[in-house]
Amino acid sequence: MQRRRFLNGAGAGVAGILAAGAAPAFAQGAGEIKWRLASSFPKGLETLYGTADHLSRRIAAATGGKFQIQVFAAGEIVPGLQVVDAVQNGTVQIGHTAPYYFVGKDPTFAFGTAVPFGLNARQINAWWYAGGGEALMNDFFKDYGMRALLCGNTGAQMGGWYRKEIKSVADLKGLKLRTAGMAGDVLARLGVVPQQIAAGEVYSALEKGTIDGAEFVGPYDDEKLGLAKVAKYYYYPGWWEGGASLALVINAKAWEALPKEYQAIVEAAAHEGNTLMLARYDAANPTALKRLVASGAQLRAFPRPVMEAGYQASMAMFADISAKNPRFKAVYEHMAKFLEDQVLWFRVAESAFDNFMVTGRKAAPPKAAPATAKK
Repeated sequence: MQRRRFLNGAGAGVAGILAAGAAPAFAQGAGEIKWRLASSFPKGLETLYGTADHLSRRIAAATGGKFQIQVFAAGEIVPGLQVVDAVQNGTVQIGHTAPYYFVGKDPTFAFGTAVPFGLNARQINAWWYAGGGEALMNDFFKDYGMRALLCGNTGAQMGGWYRKEIKSVADLKGLKLRTAGMAGDVLARLGVVPQQIAAGEVYSALEKGTIDGAEFVGPYDDEKLGLAKVAKYYYYPGWWEGGASLALVINAKAWEALPKEYQAIVEAAAHEGNTLMLARYDAANPTALKRLVASGAQLRAFPRPVMEAGYQASMAMFADISAKNPRFKAVYEHMAKFLEDQVLWFRVAESAFDNFMVTGRKAAPPKAAPATAKK
């Protein structure tokens, strides 16, 4: 009887709280917090920019509106390629960006997004969340007064749009290509003249002939940027970005001042954003690619000699940087060891399955069921 009365009373109490629309207990004791978030992306790229917007709405909902994060597109507070600086100096408390935009500060930033012939999207998540990558990278980010959380991944990217065909390594000589991260260093070793240009300026640079080609993300975003209108040859794969992560970079002092409950909510929302972005790209890219090809885009695979030359140049670059930068060397060796095991595992299950789905499934179409004999 006492147990029944207790449960009835508890149920009535919970119902009363929900009916009153009361905020969670932790939120009742916490003051209102307002942060500003600078994105590296324009609003027109709703999957990239939209992930930060989704994060803001989820955090507000989870805290009963007590933690508000106002999202600003690239250029509204600072240009897209200055987000890390804005977080470091406290202009904003948080940024949403691709850390490899800031390899000019230290090439180790690249491991927060992608390195040539590195991890794919699933492998990045495995390394970051379960393979020690998060602790290693946040030890690095701490030196810049920041904390980083993964918040998005594009999956394997395309190799970009070019005005002329790339039939050999020789065709890369002198080619002015918009790219980002460590891709510029590697491609420069193959004769390319890399150009780092923010997303919102890529189309105009290609249209004016300031550049000869541009790689950005993949079919869905490339279609939105209109790149097919000014360069018709569309190459794959983007071997410098087998899976490109985005991150929340948070001012360390602002993070430490945040209530622990709010920290947990930000971490959970970042996890959700990380999953959601990749899902949206995987859902949208196939149909976008069909539209691009139907409208005249010439889809091309990079010739194997170009891939092999890129791989050799990448390995040489990693060795050169490691010899000069101990922090880069430590992270690279940790990631490379993790990658070796990942490649072996993916070769056993994932690759075998994927290859059959691409080739074997079409070679062995389902046979019609035999007609049932009439009695």
